[in-house]
Amino acid sequence: MAKKQFKAESKRLLDLMINSIYTHKEIFLREIISNASDACDKLCYQALTDDAVGMTRKDFQIEIKPDKGGRLLTVSDNGIGMDRQDLENNLGIIASSGSLKFKQELGDDSKDTDVIGQFGVGFYSAFMVADNISVVTKKFGADTAYLWQSSGADGYTITECERDMPGTDVIMHIRLDTEEENYSEFLEDWRIQELVRKYSDYIRFPIRMEVSKTRKKEDSPDDKPEYETYTEEDTLNSMVPIWQRRKSSVKKEEYDKFYRDKFGDYTAAQRVIAVSAEGAVTYKALLFVPGATPFNYYSKDFEAGLQLYSNGVLIMDRCADLLPEHFRFVRGVVDSPDLSLNISRELLQHDRQLKVIAANLEKKIRSELSKMMKDEHEEYETFWKHFGRQLKYGVVADYGAHKEDLQDLLLFWSSTEKKLTSLSEYVSRMKESQSVIYYAAGETVEAIDRLPQLEGLKDAGTEILYFTEDVDEFTAQILQSYQEKKFRSVLDGEVESDAEKKDEDKTDDEARKPVFDFVKDALGDQVKTVRASKKLKSHPVCLAAGEGLSFEMEKYFASVQPDQKIKADRVLELNTAHPMFTALEKAVADDPETAKKYASVLYGQALLIAGLPLEDPSGYTDLVCELLSK
Repeated sequence: MAKKQFKAESKRLLDLMINSIYTHKEIFLREIISNASDACDKLCYQALTDDAVGMTRKDFQIEIKPDKGGRLLTVSDNGIGMDRQDLENNLGIIASSGSLKFKQELGDDSKDTDVIGQFGVGFYSAFMVADNISVVTKKFGADTAYLWQSSGADGYTITECERDMPGTDVIMHIRLDTEEENYSEFLEDWRIQELVRKYSDYIRFPIRMEVSKTRKKEDSPDDKPEYETYTEEDTLNSMVPIWQRRKSSVKKEEYDKFYRDKFGDYTAAQRVIAVSAEGAVTYKALLFVPGATPFNYYSKDFEAGLQLYSNGVLIMDRCADLLPEHFRFVRGVVDSPDLSLNISRELLQHDRQLKVIAANLEKKIRSELSKMMKDEHEEYETFWKHFGRQLKYGVVADYGAHKEDLQDLLLFWSSTEKKLTSLSEYVSRMKESQSVIYYAAGETVEAIDRLPQLEGLKDAGTEILYFTEDVDEFTAQILQSYQEKKFRSVLDGEVESDAEKKDEDKTDDEARKPVFDFVKDALGDQVKTVRASKKLKSHPVCLAAGEGLSFEMEKYFASVQPDQKIKADRVLELNTAHPMFTALEKAVADDPETAKKYASVLYGQALLIAGLPLEDPSGYTDLVCELLSK
């Protein structure tokens, strides 16, 4: 019996496929099962018009048989089978796909089948784990069965053989173990079950295998039980994906179980988003908004992405390209028959379809969050507690490219409402005379609420947003404005006042200018300028930052880039109506040395109120004691 050579570039091409195309050896079982599924699908399709088939979809199956002693792994199907010509065309020519030809012949009708194969190379992935492969096959309607055998790139043989029924057996002789590779694992029941669940769980035909199990012997006493091992045929795959069912027909408990089992989360998902789309790209998606923040979510170890399937076969476990960074918390699956896969089915050939799906999913997620925010505010606040910071990061990322999409999903603490509020709600409550959105930043709501700079606005009933996270002020800077209302920091910017008050303030500033100049000279480079405060009421002093960098930003950079020593400008604001200012003004005129000490104490107070460190804490306390002892 003469051995035939492959009709491709023989050894070099086969070596390339075995050693380079597939990243993981375990992929081989997915490929062999997918081929078996294609064979069943072809005969199932033929049965629709050919009564001679005598089978319905429920009659088709795929069977896996491991044989540890003989180191054989067999995958069998009762599909359409192959004749000699099919073997020559499909297995004798590397990269010739019978499944692809079948889909091309069906034309528009191919959408009604689930045929997976496209490139005709998946079969050869079995040589990654097998040193010899035999294919026993009989085509439906044919009288003769054939045996195809190959040990790899050296070629193959085809001989006649016996097989009772149409279908195909792929018999793989598993390689011997080496120091680097444990090939025997692919003969273990548990490993085979694991791979089927991982890659082929949603093949629409049952995948069956005799599985070893343990049970208590019937006549065994309860106090000293004895056990026996037996085998039982199990169906390893679930076949019908939950995302293929209508959402109205799926119970919440089913979604909860699927989510927990699939993504290993002990907490039920807060939201389930089901998507079914047809058009430029046909796909189904089942997305979950987690009910709790993963322990490593805000770390570099967290892996984002959706599981990507093609016709129920897992292609990628974490496809990050399907989600924008600001929605990276979403978990779920996407299944599409329209993906342009590369030769190994592990990666996509190009991302046009992926971009269409990703854009649609982003709109769907944003719409669902907007609906939750509007109709179930308490639910949204729960979501916000877990992932609100991520949306703010999304606003800041890519120089604000996504700010228009995300700004209406943001929440901040309100000084007047005493709860989280949206920017839209804030603007709807603004006074007619107010033209800016006021905010104040600090470590906690309580700490911000005690800041002296807020007294004037709070007494006037003006609402202030409290920023308590590092990203908040960066968010405001990127947004710049909302509904044509600019953001303004109460701590660093001036508050609005009527024309008459502005004239009074201007006159006051001119009258007090000698005192301001004196304090500036006394403090030197420690402050950029000194001015009268328009915010303070009961406190004598505060510190404001200059343009651009706030004190909270300075603290943030000090924590992540301490060597850079990035600092905001210091603007010292004095309350000219406070008794302390009167004492300072008198000292400037009568006792300049004491006035300098007053200036130092006031600056130290301002630093402490702003949460900034004193350069010389001991010197500051000595100075306070000296002034108190006079």
